[in-house]
Amino acid sequence: MLKSLGLLVLFATLSFAQVKNECVTCHEGIKDIRAQNSGMMQAILQKADEAGVKGNDCVVCHGGDPAATKKEEAHKGTLEYFTKNEGPKAFYPYPASPWINENTCGMCHPNQVAAQENNLMATEQGKIHGALWGFGAKEGYKHTYTNFGGKSPDPHKRLGTQSYQNYMDALKKLEPQGFLDETKELPQAPTAQEIEKDPTLSVYTYLRQECLRCHTGGQGRKRRGDYRGIGCASCHVPYSNAGLYEGADKSISKKEDGHMLVHAIQSSREVKVEVNDVHYSGIPVETCTTCHNRGKRIGVSYQGLMETEYQATFDNEGNGQPKLHTKRYLHLTEDIHYSKGMLCQDCHTSNDMHGDGFFRGANLGAVEIECQDCHGTTQKYPWELPLGYSDEFDTKPKTGKARGTTKTLAAYLEQGAIPADKGDGFLLSARGNPLTKAVRKGDKIMMHLSSGKDVELKPLKLLKKENKISKEGLVAMDQIQAHTDKLECYTCHATWAPQCYGCHVKVDYSGGKQNPDYLAASKHHVNGKTGEVDTLKDFLVDGKVTETRSYLRWEDPALSQNGEGRVSPTIPGCQVTLTVIGKEGNTLLQNHVFKLKGVENNGTVDVPEEGVNSIVMAPVQPHTVSKKSRSCESCHTSLKAQGKGINGGKYFADQSKTTIVDLMSADKKLLVKGVDEQIPAIPNLKHDYSVMIDENGTQVQTVGNHWKLSQALDKKTRDKLDRQGACLACHQELPSKDLAVSLMVHSAKYAGITVDNEMHKTIVHKSILLTAWVQVLGGLFLGGGLVYLYMRRRKKMRCKNE
Repeated sequence: MLKSLGLLVLFATLSFAQVKNECVTCHEGIKDIRAQNSGMMQAILQKADEAGVKGNDCVVCHGGDPAATKKEEAHKGTLEYFTKNEGPKAFYPYPASPWINENTCGMCHPNQVAAQENNLMATEQGKIHGALWGFGAKEGYKHTYTNFGGKSPDPHKRLGTQSYQNYMDALKKLEPQGFLDETKELPQAPTAQEIEKDPTLSVYTYLRQECLRCHTGGQGRKRRGDYRGIGCASCHVPYSNAGLYEGADKSISKKEDGHMLVHAIQSSREVKVEVNDVHYSGIPVETCTTCHNRGKRIGVSYQGLMETEYQATFDNEGNGQPKLHTKRYLHLTEDIHYSKGMLCQDCHTSNDMHGDGFFRGANLGAVEIECQDCHGTTQKYPWELPLGYSDEFDTKPKTGKARGTTKTLAAYLEQGAIPADKGDGFLLSARGNPLTKAVRKGDKIMMHLSSGKDVELKPLKLLKKENKISKEGLVAMDQIQAHTDKLECYTCHATWAPQCYGCHVKVDYSGGKQNPDYLAASKHHVNGKTGEVDTLKDFLVDGKVTETRSYLRWEDPALSQNGEGRVSPTIPGCQVTLTVIGKEGNTLLQNHVFKLKGVENNGTVDVPEEGVNSIVMAPVQPHTVSKKSRSCESCHTSLKAQGKGINGGKYFADQSKTTIVDLMSADKKLLVKGVDEQIPAIPNLKHDYSVMIDENGTQVQTVGNHWKLSQALDKKTRDKLDRQGACLACHQELPSKDLAVSLMVHSAKYAGITVDNEMHKTIVHKSILLTAWVQVLGGLFLGGGLVYLYMRRRKKMRCKNE
């Protein structure tokens, strides 16, 4: 990023005659970026005054020459009254671009701009590591590479409270592979000749052509649903699915795609954006989904969107469903927070999104919030929990003093929308930063949402006190302590998750330079305008990446242990099955799954001697939370939940062998010579993609590739989870295998009792109570009898001795 003097210093030292603003001569009808009476616009105008261009807010952000009457001169960017001073003289068509925004946005928001370089949305550190792992774990667990490389700042410059800084310092010592002080820039895309020598280098082609389009250093691809800005504008400037302008500036085409929806900044509840006579505040979820629609798919999942291969349904002209983010969707149950009108920023903090200035490996390293931060538990209010609760990075629940609340905010947080009434203080995140939208009011919480709504939240402890938790909920959350201590809340409450099994990647180098290198395009910039804005043809590299998969699911995700040490929903991560075609059309790798030796073993799960497959099952927060949880049976009677695969991995035939389908005899001898392979083999795939552990309890693929504690469920946990065959325990005696049982069945029959589900549960419940009391009373009787016999014997012995 540029390290020039910056407009902040420049404007403070200039005092020139006022210059007429000719910008609006061409841009007649354009709306102010913010309302004239807003604090932000007043700050912008103050900068304009300091530069001697009073009233001209355009030049503060865009530079250029506001006195010029021709576009070519205005956009040259050489301001006559700046020529004797060092500093930016350029015209910035994209003033929020991270390559120059320290000279624009950074004038007023220096902390956020300074932190942007190393946040996950800029570095894509976790995504890069995931791909490298799938291609053979080239860097092991170490998160060596980021998009452009860099260094973390002085530790004392980390954004956040002292408690947060101490927390992150401790976490870095615990997980050093994810919290590096310095990272390397991702290697360049290989040439076709280099691929002939080492086909695994194709990972860099794959990353640069496919995975690395979404970072905030570039504008990404121009596809329906993927249009967005650069840098700060990635989130803070609205773009529609079509990328078309709908404002009143006549100089901006309304037919050419790639434009912002309107000239406005969207941010907090205090900022009202007007579009087509509609006013809104906050950052719409759809802004976030321009990126968060691949990988874990948390953005579209939050909206209830689950991708499908099919085109249904049809519109009134008979057209199939249009593609969004290059996919089509089913509409499943939305996350309850989305249904209640909560935007992403209502939960996620400034540090979550802007970063704290330091490299943070992957999502668990960056996200500081937990469900219990607002909801608490049935036994403790949020402010009664210790810092680190549910964010332990340990297998034991966090204990310690209550975290409390705070009314003190850092200056950079004060720049946001802060409620005037701080009540009993702001709640704290699991890592010790204030949650500026969550204010304690006695035993309740007032959520001041970015949309402008205020929502009262009752924590679980209060709901329990008011008898507003269902019987099932109390059993799960209050009675079974292990659920609270060892599970994430969303393990039960995320009722579905997108599961894309098998990531079949083909990288074909036989056609020369075909696809663009998005990372190289974004790094090439002129005054913040990155290479992909105008054309990607200048950034073509050898190879063409195509992707497909084996199958999709959404219901009842599997379970594993995540990096925080808690049981979590688990979905396919980067399950790379790689095919590489050389420059002459020869196959260098075919349906190849890499084996990893000496890497994947966290100590409590057995791994095979030949190593585990590098395909990954990833613990995840699916963002599909529902008030009603998944059923007990969906975990406790499910082989999939245990990690043994869908239907125990028994649906699929041996995928390590090629399937040929043609005319055959009864004993499967081919009757024809000219045959094609219907399903070519995947030599290293001995189990279905959904299988994490085999029937012997051996882990056969990677489970989480970022954090030390990520793994398949160990035997002790699986034994507690597994309650298959419980029905048989009773029904092996029903209806007539035992005299007493037979009598009970016949009595019920002649009494006209219908054993429906409710009656069945009543019988089981009574049977448990009866059995328990019989055993307890029997034990007491037996114990009392033994004591009686013992005392009687002693008495006889005393009498005999006397």
